[in-house]
Amino acid sequence: MSRSLPVVLAVAIIVWRVGPALGKSCVGVVFPEETYIQTGPLMLNGLGLREKTIFRIGVYVAALYVMQKSKDANAILTSHTPKQLVLRFVRTVEGADLKQAWEEGVADNAKAQLPALKERLEQLNGWMVTLKRGQELSFTYKPGVGIEVEVNGTVQGTVEGEDFATAFFAIWLGARPPNSSLKTGLLGGDCGVTPRGFGRR
Repeated sequence: MSRSLPVVLAVAIIVWRVGPALGKSCVGVVFPEETYIQTGPLMLNGLGLREKTIFRIGVYVAALYVMQKSKDANAILTSHTPKQLVLRFVRTVEGADLKQAWEEGVADNAKAQLPALKERLEQLNGWMVTLKRGQELSFTYKPGVGIEVEVNGTVQGTVEGEDFATAFFAIWLGARPPNSSLKTGLLGGDCGVTPRGFGRR
């Protein structure tokens, strides 16, 4: 009996340590509480559901990872520290629709910068393809370098410039996000669950 006690304690410690790291969920899509990039660990700041049209159809769940959690969108945007945005799709989205979304998002939140960002936006759009349910896009900001872009687990390249990084992340954290509940979720609020239309293709 006494021999089994250390084993029980060891298991309890493992469960206690691993439990919180299992992650958070939004409409059944789970993301870990932490992720790791070359510079070290990042913490999950929040999850948000991107909804489309008046029918509020789910498109993707976004996860925002930062070095220090914050509910201040401007502080996150202007912070020259690593951060990562991961989009996991809950329906199939055409590459052309993704390109349009980035162009419209930058125009809505950083219109004055568009001329300076145009070529780099075209570079990003050149990597966009049709993504199916369960697939991911990942955007990792590296200070002094730019945004490293992964498409479904494959690194495509880096879009250089802190100005581009700020304008791009502003698509979700700026004054005019795709939908307000998405921004609220990324800043640590409710993830914006809307059952209607979720999971349709």
